[in-house]
Amino acid sequence: MKNLIFKINNENYSWPKQYITGAEVKELGNIPSGELLFLEIKKPWEDELIENHEEVNLARPGIERFYSKRQDDHLPFIIYVNGREKPWNHRKISYEQVAKIAFPNYSENSQTVYTVTFTDGPGQNPEGSMVKGDVVFIKNKMKFNVTATNRS
Repeated sequence: MKNLIFKINNENYSWPKQYITGAEVKELGNIPSGELLFLEIKKPWEDELIENHEEVNLARPGIERFYSKRQDDHLPFIIYVNGREKPWNHRKISYEQVAKIAFPNYSENSQTVYTVTFTDGPGQNPEGSMVKGDVVFIKNKMKFNVTATNRS
């Protein structure tokens, strides 16, 4: 099998396997551990954040283009909670944190159940629902909907 060609920060690299992890890309491209790694995606879609453990298929049509950014350059994110724009300064958010943004008087009690759903998330969690204890990765302009229901 011949090596597959891809780019890291506009420089050409080759790899002998079909898949490469984020950690391997960072090592090959001498990307500092504090920087984030992204895979360019054709517009109108947003570029994908690649975590160290994630694998990318290099055998797809075209040349994969990776780039790095300082983590500070990517923050704060803008998220939407129940249609309201909110800044968020972390790469992840928990069920409890989303519920507190939506309902500042959020409290864990047996009388109220919070339902949290999200869309427009990153590749690790593009959409879904959250339950108590869950944590998801954030992407800029990610949308959350939170409803509170009283048990009777």
